[in-house]
Amino acid sequence: MTIALRRRLLAEFTGTALLVTAVVGSGIMATTLSPGDVGLQLLENSIATAFALAALILIFGPVSGAHFNPVVSAADWFLGRRTGTGLTGRDLGGYVAAQVTGAIGGSILANLMFDLTAVDFSAKDRFAGHLWLGEVVATTGLILLIFALARSGRAPVAPAAVGAYIGAAYWFTSSTSFANPAVTIGRAFTDTFAGIAPASVPGFVIAQLVGLAVGIGLLAALYPDAGEAADQVVVPTEERDPALDHRP
Repeated sequence: MTIALRRRLLAEFTGTALLVTAVVGSGIMATTLSPGDVGLQLLENSIATAFALAALILIFGPVSGAHFNPVVSAADWFLGRRTGTGLTGRDLGGYVAAQVTGAIGGSILANLMFDLTAVDFSAKDRFAGHLWLGEVVATTGLILLIFALARSGRAPVAPAAVGAYIGAAYWFTSSTSFANPAVTIGRAFTDTFAGIAPASVPGFVIAQLVGLAVGIGLLAALYPDAGEAADQVVVPTEERDPALDHRP
């Protein structure tokens, strides 16, 4: 039984909002607790983000699949078109809208929790080719990971695997792995450690879309039937029939 779209959109909105709240809030806390030590700040921010992402996938995955990311939703729609799995075009539009508005709301919530101006656009310029390359790499890896897990029947380990990948990618990519257009937009609304200047957002989003295309291309070569598992991204989103749970 497919879960109602309104419930899935609420899960995507809330989950993405809490993810950005974790990213921004942990960044603010890190700069407060470790002033002047950027390396330690990044460590604190990355650990909190990785753990929060894993927990949020566990919470919302059974409802919406816990995409929290337009490129994941777009890949799910694209790969599942021929097999009739994954998101429909209508679902995709709703997911992206919920994710972007949730991300903005999460940034505002983090600002308010730390007694900052609700909306304070970032002045942190992240406009450079090597950063865009980092986003291509981070996004490509994320798409490969998620769909490889689904294709191989290991979607239940996605919370730990995706959290671990994003936590690691903070460190091995030059951009600190945004890898998410919604989160990128949301982070423009806070002038804190995790912020990104609005003028830098388009470059990051374009790089993420390139990463999406590269990831889909690699999936087509490595896992030609990956689309058949689109319903299992990130966590299976079908409710069980209660009758199946009866025991003799």
